[in-house]
Amino acid sequence: MYREFRLFLCALQFLTRLPGPALPDFTPDWITRSAKYFPLVGLIVGAIAAGTLMLAAQVWSGVVPTLLAITIGILATGAFHEDGLADTADGLGGGQDPAQRLAIMKDSRIGTYGMVALVLCLALKVAALSSFDAPKAALVLIAVQGVARAAAVVVMTALPYAGDPASAKSKPTPAGVTPGECLLAVAFAAWPLALLPLGQVVGGIAMGCICAALIVLAARRLIGGYTGDVLGAVEQMFELGFVLGVAAL
Repeated sequence: MYREFRLFLCALQFLTRLPGPALPDFTPDWITRSAKYFPLVGLIVGAIAAGTLMLAAQVWSGVVPTLLAITIGILATGAFHEDGLADTADGLGGGQDPAQRLAIMKDSRIGTYGMVALVLCLALKVAALSSFDAPKAALVLIAVQGVARAAAVVVMTALPYAGDPASAKSKPTPAGVTPGECLLAVAFAAWPLALLPLGQVVGGIAMGCICAALIVLAARRLIGGYTGDVLGAVEQMFELGFVLGVAAL
């Protein structure tokens, strides 16, 4: 049990800027073994963003509460997933071969493809969440943060890692997630969905899968698998698709 708690803390420190205790016995394999707890970390980030939204809704109306909630969520993660989306868009959109695409994705500078993808993704999420009343938007924020990270864990289980792990921007790189760990991650993400109407959950998951699949299929064809940046892009695209699907219904 103590080992599992340390793995959860490892996931928390890997995915967020939230404070946590030191892990003196850390080994690189912990990142992979902690992947099953990524959705739980997402739920924490979602709860922070949802709390921000509910508090802001007592003072402001319109899109301001949603903007503040999204901002706090980004601060909590250090724009970890947003950076992955921008780098993936630049690499897959601008490279001519797998090696060049991977090199572009490692470049810390943001290009046109990355900027456009990031701006459109954030703008669409804010617009969709602003169409809900504050309590509903808060529930969606909590649910989507967990299920989107579960989608990234599914990709880690289904696809090989592309490129050289030793040269990855984020080290160590999570790879080799087992099917059992993937199922546990999905289970952690699933229970908050019960707070939403079934039809909206189905629509949200369907749209999220479609949006994430666009990234997954492109990455498999263009670079042969996933990278840390691709996982960030999958998380962001699933978030976008989920909130659009729920808003549509």
